[in-house]
Amino acid sequence: MQGMRADQEGRRYKLYKEWMKKEGIPVYETFAGVEDVTELPRGSWARTGGLGTFIELDGMKEAGSLLYVAEIPGGGALEPEKHLYDEFIYVLRGRGMSEVWQQGGEKRSFEWGEGSVFCMPLNAWHRMVNGGREPAIFFAKINAPLAMEAFRNIDFIFNCDYNFTDRFSGEADYFLASEKRYDDGDRNYWETNFIPDVRTAFLGDILSPYKVEGGQQTRIEMAAWISLHTSSWPAGMYHKCHFHGAGALILGAQSEGYVLIWHRSYGIHPYQDGNGDKVIRFYWKPGSIYSPPHEWFHQHFNTGNERALHLAHTAGQLPVWLLNPNIQGQEKGVPGGGELGRGVRNGGGLIEYEDEDPEIRRAFKEEIEKKGIKFNMKPVVYNTEPFKFAY
Repeated sequence: MQGMRADQEGRRYKLYKEWMKKEGIPVYETFAGVEDVTELPRGSWARTGGLGTFIELDGMKEAGSLLYVAEIPGGGALEPEKHLYDEFIYVLRGRGMSEVWQQGGEKRSFEWGEGSVFCMPLNAWHRMVNGGREPAIFFAKINAPLAMEAFRNIDFIFNCDYNFTDRFSGEADYFLASEKRYDDGDRNYWETNFIPDVRTAFLGDILSPYKVEGGQQTRIEMAAWISLHTSSWPAGMYHKCHFHGAGALILGAQSEGYVLIWHRSYGIHPYQDGNGDKVIRFYWKPGSIYSPPHEWFHQHFNTGNERALHLAHTAGQLPVWLLNPNIQGQEKGVPGGGELGRGVRNGGGLIEYEDEDPEIRRAFKEEIEKKGIKFNMKPVVYNTEPFKFAY
């Protein structure tokens, strides 16, 4: 069965793999994350006129997404391009401007800098220009594998003339940071196609403490990528552990820390049960990316002396169970998959603090004590009642 699934995956992704090879830039493959994408070696990217590296993470491949980091030389510009796949961009270094236009339409331009977030409208022409003397570096997430799987024609993906005016029709204010904000009493929402600097932007004043005390989340509705959100929480604290389907990409924007990742099959007490060697500890900081694969527990820790800020992106892919019928995901209503606010003992995907492995808290305290950072979490009384997944 494993060999059959590997063969199916090879056939499914054959076209985009061939396309990546022809693009001629390095491909960096790793399981869960990259501590600093700016440090990856970048190769000459003839089609774009810049430098770049593709990044493949297991969780992204499961969901049909591809990542890359690109560099625009100082004082230079990338070649104009358009394509039938969505593109999410986060600027890591430098400043510049972008031009966006529909075929035969007026060009719209906007300036960006470090910390800027935006998405290129589907199949619209766009061009990125470096406004400084030093190289500008940005990170991107695209759903090119899905588009290539759907159309099976690379020429069509890059040379289709259809204007998706329902996405972008040359509006003069399309790339201005909007003030279209609202909340539902539990969460902040922001409708905008451009964020000048997500690290300093006002993200709302409603707290979302179900994952971490003092935590704050803002859902950002941007272009076609409606499942984008920020997550911020105080120093000296960490999130409750949880799992869900594949497709979530987390990008570190502020502070530093680590994430623990382990497969659900190792239970909620991996250290107590003798599976501590199966737990992956991945360190993150600004410029880090990581993506938990399907049904892998993951837990975010802030070991810096300021509030942590993550940018999480889960849009741009098909539900994982459509890509692989052998995988069940949160969209199918499998217990734990979509119930992030509910504890595992109640059929959800969240490990409450009283249910977690005591080694997790002990190790975190040890980590931050080395840096002189105060532990700011409430005491916990551990639940000793045995637990085993029933699904």
